[in-house]
This record gives sequence, C-alpha cells and structure tokens, in this order.
Amino acid sequence: MFTRVYTSTVIGINAMTVEVEVNVSPGLGMYMVGLPDNAVRESQERIRSAFENSGQRMVGKKIVVNLAPADLKKEGSSLDLPIAIAILAATEQLDAESTRGYVMAGELSLDGTVKPIKGALPMAVEALEKGFKGLLLPRENAEEAAVVEELEVIGVGSLREAIDFLSGSKPIAPTKVVAQEMFDQKANRYAEDFADVKGQAYVKRALEVAAAGGHNIIMVGAPGSGKTMLARRMPTIMPPLTLEEALETTKIHSVAGKLGTEKGLLTQRPFRSPHHMASAVAMVGGGTNPQPGEISLAHNGILFLDELPEFSGSILEVMRQPLEDKQVTIARAKYRICYPTNFMLVAAMNPCPCGYYNHPTKECSCSRHAISRYFNKISGPLMDRIDIQIEVTPVELGEMTDTTPAEPSSAIRQRVVRAREIQSRRFEGIEGVFTNAMMNNAMLSEFCLLDEACTALLARAMERLSLSARAYNRIVKVARTIADLEGSEQIQATHIAEAIGYRNLDRDTWGNA
Repeated sequence: MFTRVYTSTVIGINAMTVEVEVNVSPGLGMYMVGLPDNAVRESQERIRSAFENSGQRMVGKKIVVNLAPADLKKEGSSLDLPIAIAILAATEQLDAESTRGYVMAGELSLDGTVKPIKGALPMAVEALEKGFKGLLLPRENAEEAAVVEELEVIGVGSLREAIDFLSGSKPIAPTKVVAQEMFDQKANRYAEDFADVKGQAYVKRALEVAAAGGHNIIMVGAPGSGKTMLARRMPTIMPPLTLEEALETTKIHSVAGKLGTEKGLLTQRPFRSPHHMASAVAMVGGGTNPQPGEISLAHNGILFLDELPEFSGSILEVMRQPLEDKQVTIARAKYRICYPTNFMLVAAMNPCPCGYYNHPTKECSCSRHAISRYFNKISGPLMDRIDIQIEVTPVELGEMTDTTPAEPSSAIRQRVVRAREIQSRRFEGIEGVFTNAMMNNAMLSEFCLLDEACTALLARAMERLSLSARAYNRIVKVARTIADLEGSEQIQATHIAEAIGYRNLDRDTWGNA
C-alpha cells in the first residue's frame, strides 16, 4: 500500500516542504531514497525501537521511503516522526486520511518519546504559506511554532500520543500564543542597566550616539576601564525590537538551535560575544550542514568583539562585506545560502600590547613601533567601517564612590527612539536604508548639508588633528545623528565639534601624541 505525509526541511533560515512517500510491497528490508544524510538513514533503527516500545509493529515486508523532491539533500533527525507515521499509515495501522492537512516533524527516541528539533518557527511559517491546517511537532517546540497564530499547532511528547491524536482517540488542544501580547510582556526587560555604570559620561554619550544612528563603534582603553561592562549594556538603550524583527531574529536562532530556555519569540535584541579563537565558519556561517554564524545570530542586535586585534586577520577581513551588505552569502559546490547580518559592531581593544598607553597613572612599556604594529592588526578597510572611535579611561576613585544615581537605560533609550523615528521619516521610500550609518555619499549631499561654519571647522580639524580622509564622511554622518538627538533640522558647528571628538583614535594619529 502507498501513502504520503508531509514534513519540512530547513534551508538557510527558511523551510521547504518535503513529501514523505512510503510504499509497502512483498519482500523484505527498508529502503530510503531521496538524498537522505546519515542522520536520516539512521532513523530506521530509531523507528523500529520506537514501534516496539509504543505497541506498534514493523511489518515483515519491503518498505520503500522516498523523500521528495529527490534532488534536495535531507538533513537532520526531524524526519523520524513523519516517516514513522507514514509507515503506520501505509501498513494500515493508522488511517491515512487522518494525516491529511498536517505537517509533521520530530526526532524519535528508542523508547518512543519525541525530542525537540531545530527550525520549528520556519516550519510553521512554511506550513501556513502552503495552506496546511496544522503542524504536529514536539511539545517543547509548540510555543515557538504557535507564534504563527493562524496555524493549528499540536505538541506531542511521544509517538504514542501522536498516534492517539491522529486516530482521534485522545484529542490534544492546539497550543495558543498571542504573539503581540507575549512580545509586549517580555520586551525591554534587561538584567543590566546603564544606571549601574559609575562615571564614563563621555563614553556613555558616544554609545548613545552610536545606538541612535546605528553606527559601529570601537572602544580603546586599558584593562579594567569598563569597556566590556559598557558594551554589555548596549542592547538596553537600543530601540525595542519590532514584531517583524523579533520573528526574523527568532527564525535564525531557531534554525541554529540557539533559543535555549526561551520559548516563543525572542523579545530582546541579541548580544553575541564570540571568543577571539572562534573559527571563520563559527563567525560567518556555513559548514558541512550549513548553519548561521555569529554575525547572523547578532542580526538586529549587537556583535561585540572584545580584544579585537587578537582575532584572526582572515576573520576580520571576511566580515567587511557583511558589514557593508547586511547579509552574507555562503557558496559551496552543493549549496548557496544567504543569511541576514544587519548587526551593529561594538569592538573593544587595549591601546597597546601591555595595555597602558595613555594611562593616567601607569607607565607604558611598549615602543612606538610596537604600538603601531599592534594597531595595524586591524586593517584600514575594516576600520573604515567603524564610525566612532573613542578612548576609554579608567574611572577615578571619586566617581566610583559617588552615590548620585546615574541616568537609567530607559531614559537614554527614549532619546534613541526619537532619533530613530526622525531617521525613519527621512529615509522613507529608500530601500535598504534605515539609519544614518547606512547613508552613501550621494545621500550625504542631500541630507547632510553643511553651512560655512561647519565646513570651516571640519577643514581645520582635518588639518590640525591629522585626521585621515576616510574620517570626513564618518564625522558628517555622526554629526547628523547628534543633530537628530537634539531634534535639529540642520547640522550645527557644535554637532560637528562633538563628532570630531569621536575620532580621537583615528589610525593616522594613534601612537604619535
């Protein structure tokens, strides 16, 4: 007897519907075709044991399982449940009509329990788009998939439960989630806050400007000056995720199996902080079974690179294009996948190999050549994509003991949101541009007009501070953001002056003071 059920396989951050066809005929053995990988082939033994422990039987006939489309490689263990259900339907242990309209996914244990899978949210989106009425999947993934509210999501804990539900003997109530309500309840809840940071008013202001305009930023300072503490609080002042952004971010983390204890939607902007020993594949993505890398897991959030010069030069160079294009394309002989990479780069580094160049109390033991060589580990093209470069100095004792409450993240975030709203109106109708940091040279001429005072101030700064040519456009972009924070239509000389201050670590002057 022949039967067909439906499942999904994940490609990139999207899912594709797969038909599981099973034909039972006289003979012996179980044969699987349709480009299954090893994990899918091994499902035969898991299914046999699951049948034995769930009160079902594996018939002594020839069973052929075809996974269509046959030219698409099928990966992972999420096909266990649909293959098992298809075999039961083909051997008349389950009514084939009961499986109609459902997409199924789940990994089977030997005892018949159903284990959680990756990519439940993309599967739910695909099932809805293809017109299926429901999705049958592990109970642990039900809340994540139920974010797609129009779809009937059935969570099961075992093969036995799935069989009983499909046969109608034990109904299971669909998992219900109101996505907007869940999103509103969990949004903007952070364990950390800028109110915890003593002093560092100048650096806090720079981070506020960076968040308001989407500018990449690098902090250079001695060990213990607070770079990492400040960076970890960046998500708390970023604009809240929109529901659309939350769905897209959740899909990426779902595909990568990185949702952890989170259920349903991710409601906070991601903060990824990979170690400097991370491989190129871990950072960018790809691999034998392609997965999103750190730069995609940071999509719509923050990618924090601590000890920037310690990262491999090849990794830093390969990040240049994703920083510019906001996506990375993984191309191999057998596949081509695009992952989104719209993240904000926050980097930190010591000022020199010993860490104490320009320190107010400790003496640096490095030569000028050593400092220059240390800084040259970061290429000019990468530094060219970092708008704000600031020096972080250690907090003085008086500031550490000050009991005056610092400004909380919520107050800073309100100013950032207002500035982003101005930019949203400014770039309305311009595809792919949402913040000042995304402006190209042509847009600078349109949206960043400078009067004579601003032009003269900028020219003097370029000459006297030996700022590089690439610093010019960066200063103008940052000045535009500062003006937005103040609600000013025109860029003023004070805005230019503040933006110039955020280039005091420009490569052409560092180490020559």
